[in-house]
Amino acid sequence: MGSVVGEKLTRLIETATDRGIPLIIVSTSGGARMYEGMFSLMQMAKTCGALAYLAKQRLPYISVLTDPTTAGVMASYASVGDLIVAEPGATIGFAGRRVVEATTQSELPPDFQTAEFLMKHGMIDAIVSRLEMKSRLSTYLDFMMSGRRAA
Repeated sequence: MGSVVGEKLTRLIETATDRGIPLIIVSTSGGARMYEGMFSLMQMAKTCGALAYLAKQRLPYISVLTDPTTAGVMASYASVGDLIVAEPGATIGFAGRRVVEATTQSELPPDFQTAEFLMKHGMIDAIVSRLEMKSRLSTYLDFMMSGRRAA
C-alpha cells in the first residue's frame, strides 16, 4: 500500500463517516510498496485511525479479503473490520510462509494462511464465494444497520 492508495482509502473512510453510511472494503494485496518506506507505513496507521472514527459513529465496517491479502494491508485496515469475510481458498497473512517457518523454527500445516485455516482459528467470520458475495453482504448490512434505521 503506497501513499496514494492509503490516502484514497482514508478519504473513502472519512466520506462514509461524514455521510453516516456503512463501509465495505474489498482487499487484495501482495504487500506494501516498501521502497516508499515511512510513507507506506504511515498509511497503515492513518487508515486504522480513520476507521476508529467510523466505529465511534457506530457505523459498520465489513472487510472482504480476496486472494491474496497479505503484509501491511492485512496488518492494518483489512484485519479490523466489524465483520471479516474471505473468499474460499484465499491466501491471508502478514509474513510469508518461509519467513514464519524460519522465525518460529517449526513446520506449518499445509493449509496455513488460507481462509479456511483462519476461519477454523477464529481470525475471520465467514467464507463466502464471489457468486454469493453480493447477497450475503446485503444481508449482513441489513442486520448490522437494523438498530440505526430512522422512522
